[in-house]
Amino acid sequence: MVRKIQVCMGSSCFARGNNKNLQIIVQYLKDNGIDANVELSGLRCCNLCSKGPNITIDGVEYDNIDSGTLIDILDKNFKG
Repeated sequence: MVRKIQVCMGSSCFARGNNKNLQIIVQYLKDNGIDANVELSGLRCCNLCSKGPNITIDGVEYDNIDSGTLIDILDKNFKG
């Protein structure tokens, strides 16, 4: 089964950290050897700017993501 990560790349989320979060996700997938099993895509804007930066993993939305919480979220979804 292919997992799906969507990263909001709207101007607000991008400026608030998703530009860096995208790099962290790419590196995490490579480091854990799961990049071939995950479809990573960007979204123009998910219209939740006040909650951003936002990402979605397999349909579950995560808001106010920073680099520390991002690793925890990725571990929860891909190591648990």
